[in-house]
Amino acid sequence: MIHTEETPNLNALKFILGRTILQEQQAIEFTDKESAACAPLAQSLFDIEGVQRIFFGSDFLVVTKDNSVDWKTLKGLVVSMVMEFILMHKTMIKMDPVLSGASEMEIGVEDQEIVEKIKDILDDEIRPAVARDGGDIIFHGYKDGSVYLRMQGACQGCPSSALTLKHGVETILRRHLPDLVSVEKVDF
Repeated sequence: MIHTEETPNLNALKFILGRTILQEQQAIEFTDKESAACAPLAQSLFDIEGVQRIFFGSDFLVVTKDNSVDWKTLKGLVVSMVMEFILMHKTMIKMDPVLSGASEMEIGVEDQEIVEKIKDILDDEIRPAVARDGGDIIFHGYKDGSVYLRMQGACQGCPSSALTLKHGVETILRRHLPDLVSVEKVDF
């Protein structure tokens, strides 16, 4: 059975499938049908009018819509499409996708240790909390004491994502890394 949950982003709805789609701590986002070549389910969902973005987490997907449609109409269409894939045993994702969606900044040798610590904190403390809201947070880089992160899924375009980064993520990282200068959002 597919369950839905609202997210802080009013244009994004989380669909919990009750089955593994991607390995734990992996996620992928698609912004159009062409970028979803490795994900037949995402390609089919992009055929539904108003679907703007598809985000796959480990056992859920988030559909972000544009303002031209409402969830009353769209929710049933998405559930129906996903159920068809599940019941017909259709492949949702054909191959291992490139999970980050963008390459990381080049990291200096002197920063390797702190970068590994940042990634561990993100994986252990931050990403699970962000995933509960239907999103993901991707490490992009570290330079001169600043951490660069990208928000995905329901967090992409959510009004509270800037607050999450500056007050939530930055606070957690500062607790472990007192010399941290800032956390910056990266958009692609």
